[in-house]
Amino acid sequence: MKRGPYSRGLTVCVAACLALWSACAIWFFYARGWLYLFIDSEAHLNIARRIIDNRTPGYLQVGTVWLPLPHWLILPLVHSDTLWRNGLAGAIPTGLCFVVGGTLIFAATRRIFDSTAAGIAAAAVLALNPNLMYLQSTAMTEAVFLACLAGMLYGSVRFAEQQSWRAVLGTAAATIAATLTRYEGWFLIPFVAAYFLVVGKRRRVTAALLFGAIAALGPLFWFAHNWWLDGNPLGFYTGQYSARAIQGGQSYPGMNNWWLALLYYATDARMCAGWLLTLLAIAGAAIAIRRRILWPIVLLALPGIFYVWSMHSTGGTPIYVPTLWPFGYYNTRYGLAVLPLLAFCAAALVGPVANRRTSGQPVQASAVRPPAVLATAVVFLAALPWLVDPHPAAWITLREGQVSSEARLHWTGEIARLLGPSYRMGSGIVSSYGDTNGIYRRAGIPLRETLSVDNDLLYVAPLLRPDLLREEWAVIRDIDPMRKSLLANGRYTLKLRIVVKDAPAVEVYRR
Repeated sequence: MKRGPYSRGLTVCVAACLALWSACAIWFFYARGWLYLFIDSEAHLNIARRIIDNRTPGYLQVGTVWLPLPHWLILPLVHSDTLWRNGLAGAIPTGLCFVVGGTLIFAATRRIFDSTAAGIAAAAVLALNPNLMYLQSTAMTEAVFLACLAGMLYGSVRFAEQQSWRAVLGTAAATIAATLTRYEGWFLIPFVAAYFLVVGKRRRVTAALLFGAIAALGPLFWFAHNWWLDGNPLGFYTGQYSARAIQGGQSYPGMNNWWLALLYYATDARMCAGWLLTLLAIAGAAIAIRRRILWPIVLLALPGIFYVWSMHSTGGTPIYVPTLWPFGYYNTRYGLAVLPLLAFCAAALVGPVANRRTSGQPVQASAVRPPAVLATAVVFLAALPWLVDPHPAAWITLREGQVSSEARLHWTGEIARLLGPSYRMGSGIVSSYGDTNGIYRRAGIPLRETLSVDNDLLYVAPLLRPDLLREEWAVIRDIDPMRKSLLANGRYTLKLRIVVKDAPAVEVYRR
């Protein structure tokens, strides 16, 4: 079926509205000091910063576990001390990715249903979800992956219509970006290749192989990267900092249990998206399937399927929600992986009406109102749970950040207040790896002033020869091997010790 032509001006208008909304959301969370609630957002920002601000700066600081594209997007802005310290170096790139993702979801949905109202409904449902708006305001990866997934959807739909090589290349480029952002991007490659093989008319095999070859460059690069840095191509999966290693083999609900994995993920997704949107999406999915609109549903469902499989099989992806045992908050943001699916399916409730109203004849103004009214109703109902209870405490992803960061923000703030006025530039700090970097960001101390495991041999030397320690300060967890070197050196005095709940104590020494 021939689609369009569609107004580019309207697409630009949608992008402008999303950009304004994203900026307002970033300002809302920035003004409340919530850009650093997730320890992962702190870590993503500091990984980008240490590439340029480090005793041993350079490519090696990318690391081997977290995929690199989010850090590369942050890198141009993290050169600014101000943007690094206030968190906007991470918020601006992710906000732009949200705008790109929302615009592409609008364009793809409009094209699939041949309905502008349906496209606007899908984009608006995304934009009015406070959990997504919070994460797009921080240095997290959800908004980046949204842009990649939306690009894959739009490119594959254009290929089905036009059979163009440009659509193949565009979809492959979006897929490479997805594979360098989140690991579920790897999971999508064979399904998209199979779609090209099914819908291709001429040279379908060539199109599928070309897509697969280009898209596979992302995972192949990461295997090579891990081999070069760690000597282990699977270091991201089996290394000491991998999700499996962090989990430590401990059991959790859903491990080796498909039913529990599905239950916990479905509960998380409902709490992230809202129960009314879930109901609208179920009804819309039935309509879309009846109209044989299958591929968008399959593609957008795959990230959620990946998480259910990961919870069950890999042993490193637990999800905890406050309504199910053990009644906590952990990895709740994974539920947002199906938000594009729910938004698209809800928009299917609008699409059929618009199509019945669309013909080759001029459309009267009265004929335009029903899809617009229905789109408004869908968006309103999807947002109703957040309108009924507008308090941020009801936003599960934000709430997880608040709960998990309370102790960390307290002790990092206390140490930052100690070091800030006392530290002399050039005197040096021996530092434990991890969230201690938040101390130096808050105190305005460059990361190049610290000596940590990021510095490889420079850090290993004093572990073997304590007399080589020359740094004036040390911020060490009490299980860190470097603590023994400090005590063996004999010239360091304990200045502060903070006991952290459910974590090793943090100690501050001065030479």
